[in-house]
Amino acid sequence: MSAPSPTHAPARSAAPTAAELLSFALRTAADPETVASLPLDPEGRTWIRLDGPGGSEAWLIGWPPGTGTGWHDHAESRGAFATARGRLTEHSLAVRLPSEGWQSLELSADVDRTRALGAGTGRAFGEHHVHEVLNESTTEHAVSVHAYYPPLPLIRRYSRSGPVLRLEHVERPADWQ
Repeated sequence: MSAPSPTHAPARSAAPTAAELLSFALRTAADPETVASLPLDPEGRTWIRLDGPGGSEAWLIGWPPGTGTGWHDHAESRGAFATARGRLTEHSLAVRLPSEGWQSLELSADVDRTRALGAGTGRAFGEHHVHEVLNESTTEHAVSVHAYYPPLPLIRRYSRSGPVLRLEHVERPADWQ
């Protein structure tokens, strides 16, 4: 008599890590066909929704010269972005802010970070990462790939005056679809 064969449940795919999101963003940013599919507007940012790994939300974004996001976070989503063309600058805060219960915070002087991300480079980040991303070029469009998991439940927008960060408003997915 032979032993019964074990029953295997189908493997469940795990949620993508920030490193996996970055790997996706870098691979996609290196795909000339995907990058060329984005229509560029001389005045405003443009975007196309992409299929991200493991149920993540992903975007291909065009940045005209001098455009940026303003200060924001991606709530409980981790994410990554990679520059496909041009150069982007990220200003970020090296501190985790409370996710609720405040309207204005005074930041200490040592929390600011800046990094330049040229074509072929990217970065991953965790939940509640507060940053702004800019195309500081006066002549060249930039293009980038962004991925978030879980898909963005909201984006909190902030204003910044010196060390003071103020929560201005909250956007929901319907606001940017």
